[in-house]
Amino acid sequence: MFHPTRLLSSLLALCLTFTVYAQDFESTKQAAEKGDAQAQNELGKMYLKGKGATQSYDEALLWFRKAAEQGYARAQSNLGVMYYEGWGVAQSDAEAIQWYRKAAEQGLARAQNNLGLMYEWGRGVAQSDTEAVQWYRKAAEQGDAPAQNNLGLMYDKGRGVAQSYAEAAQWYRKAAEQGDAFAQTNLGWMVEKGRGVAQSDTEAAQWYRKAAEQGNARAQYNLGLMLEKGRGVIQSDVEAVQWYRKAAEQGDAFAQASLGLMYGAGRGVAQNDTEAVQWYRKAAEQGNALAQTNLGWMYGAGRGVARSDTEAVQWYRKAAEQGYARAQHNLGLMVEKGQGATQSDTEAVQWYRKAAEQGDDLAQNNLGWMYCAGRGVAQSDTEAMQWYRKAAEQGNAHAQTNLGLMYEMGRGAAQSDVEAVQWYRKAAEQGNARAQTNLGLMYEMGRGVEQSNAEAMQWYRKAADQGYARAQHNIGLMYYEGRGVTQSGGRAAQQGNADAAEALDAMKPDTAPAQ
Repeated sequence: MFHPTRLLSSLLALCLTFTVYAQDFESTKQAAEKGDAQAQNELGKMYLKGKGATQSYDEALLWFRKAAEQGYARAQSNLGVMYYEGWGVAQSDAEAIQWYRKAAEQGLARAQNNLGLMYEWGRGVAQSDTEAVQWYRKAAEQGDAPAQNNLGLMYDKGRGVAQSYAEAAQWYRKAAEQGDAFAQTNLGWMVEKGRGVAQSDTEAAQWYRKAAEQGNARAQYNLGLMLEKGRGVIQSDVEAVQWYRKAAEQGDAFAQASLGLMYGAGRGVAQNDTEAVQWYRKAAEQGNALAQTNLGWMYGAGRGVARSDTEAVQWYRKAAEQGYARAQHNLGLMVEKGQGATQSDTEAVQWYRKAAEQGDDLAQNNLGWMYCAGRGVAQSDTEAMQWYRKAAEQGNAHAQTNLGLMYEMGRGAAQSDVEAVQWYRKAAEQGNARAQTNLGLMYEMGRGVEQSNAEAMQWYRKAADQGYARAQHNIGLMYYEGRGVTQSGGRAAQQGNADAAEALDAMKPDTAPAQ
C-alpha cells in the first residue's frame, strides 16, 4: 500500500511562558498586591492553571495585565496568549500581536517565536515568511527549541529563506537534542530520507521513538511504519500495531488507515474486517485518500459492511478527486462496468488515464485494453501497445500477457513470436494462468521456441491446476493424441473441456477493484 509523505508540516501551538516562583499562593498574592511584577505574573499563572487558587481566566487576565503594563516581558507574552486564545477576553489577534511584540522586543525568546508564528500565519498582521524567519531566528539563537524547530521547517520548505535541507536538519537537531518532540519527529524524517544528513534507518527510528514516547502522534505512526517494514528496527507487526493504535487514538489519519490495514490483513492483531472498516472510516472522514480507497474496496467486496457498489463508488470518487491513483483506477473500473455508477466508457477512460499517467500499472493495462477494443477512445493498437508496455515493465502479469499476445498477432508492432514468448514467460513465471497456457501453446507449436510437447504439457498443467479451462482442454487433447504424455482417452475425457477450446481469452482480465 501506498503510504503518503510523513513530514510533520504543522507548526507548534502557541504556549505560555512559565518561570518558577517558589512562594505559595498567599505570599505570591501579597507580593503581587504590592506591585511586584514577577509575583503578578506568577499569580496570573496560578489562576490560569487553578494551582493554589480556583481556576479563573478573568483573574489570570487581570494579573497578567498588571504585570504586563509594568513592562514585565513574560507577562506581556502571557497576556498575548490570553488574547490569542480568547481566555477571559474577546479573542483578538491584533491585541495578541501587540503584546507579543512588546515582549519580543525585550528579547523574550518565546514571545519572539509566537510573533514569528503570527507572521507566518498572517494572523493580526500581513502574512510575511521573511518576518516570521527573522523572529524565529532571534528566538532560535537564544536556544528556544520550538523556534529552532520552526526555523528548521522554514528552511525545509524554502519559505522566507533559501531552501536548504542541511540548514533544516541542523535546526531540527538543536531542538531535538533539547527534547522537543516535534523536532525529533522532523529530524527522524530527514535522517530516514537522507535529506541534509546521512541516510540512516536506525537513527531515524531512534528519533521517532524519542518523540513517540512523549506522545507525539506522527512519530508514533512513523515508528509503527518502521516496525512494520523492519527498517532500522527488528520487524514486528505486533509492536507496529501498538504504535499505530496510540497514534490512531489521537486522531492521526495515517495511523488510522494503517491500523485498518493491519486488521484487514490480520497482521499483529486478530483479523477483523469490522475493525478494519471502523478505522478506515475514521481516517476516510478526515479526507485520507488511502483510507477512502480501502473503505470503498471493503464496500465493494462486502467485507466488514453490507456490500454496496454505490458506497464503494462514493468513496473511490472522494479519493480519486484528490488525485489518488489506485482510487482513480478503481473508479474507472466501476464506471466501465456500470457498477454503482452510470456506465460510461468515456468516463472510464478518463479515470484510467489519470491513474495511468501517475504510473498505476492496473490502470495502464486497462487503458491499453480500452485502446485495443476502441472503447471510450478511437481504436489504436499502437496506443494499446504503449500502455501495455508501461504496465508490463512494472511487472504486471496481465499486461505482460497482453503484450505477448499483441506481438504474437502483430498488432501495434511487428509480429514476433520470440517477443511473444518472452512476455508470456515473464507472466507465466508469476503464475498467470492465461500466460502459462499461451506459453504452453507456443511450445506445442514450436513458435518462438524449440518445439517441445513436454514443455507444453508442463505449462498447461500449471494453468490447469489453477482451474483454467482452456489449459485443461489442451491437456485433454495431449492425452488423447499421446503427445508429451502416454496416450489415454480416459484422461482426455477427464481433462477436456470443449467450451474452453474456443478463441483466445479476452485480453483484459476480469479484475476487481484493488486495494
